[in-house]
Amino acid sequence: MRHISRLGPRPPGYLLFVPGWTFLTSHTRVLICLAQTPGITLREVAAEAGITERAVHRVVSELEEAGYLTRHRLGHRNFYELHPEVPLRDPLLDDRKVGDLIATFVSPGRPAAEEFAEPAEAEVPGSA
Repeated sequence: MRHISRLGPRPPGYLLFVPGWTFLTSHTRVLICLAQTPGITLREVAAEAGITERAVHRVVSELEEAGYLTRHRLGHRNFYELHPEVPLRDPLLDDRKVGDLIATFVSPGRPAAEEFAEPAEAEVPGSA
């Protein structure tokens, strides 16, 4: 059975078996997944990004430590707030922000990376 993702049909774990190199790093693929679906599970990110779940945990920890995202816990789920204003960690692109990179890959009709800069405030029942 083939895995259908936002990028089209592909076999599960397809990136694990692609020989050579790719243009996008694991960090970029994880950021794209989190930007498209902030409440996505890390298991789902692993399937979408074509890397192991353990690698996704490592990447998310590194991104959080570097200030690119903040993890918020709501019940048993984690939600990820991206910080699009943080500069890219690349000497050739240090004048660009991570939001510029994410906006390149987030599909039209989906929220832009800047919309994840502030977490949505939860409405408190009984307050109006």
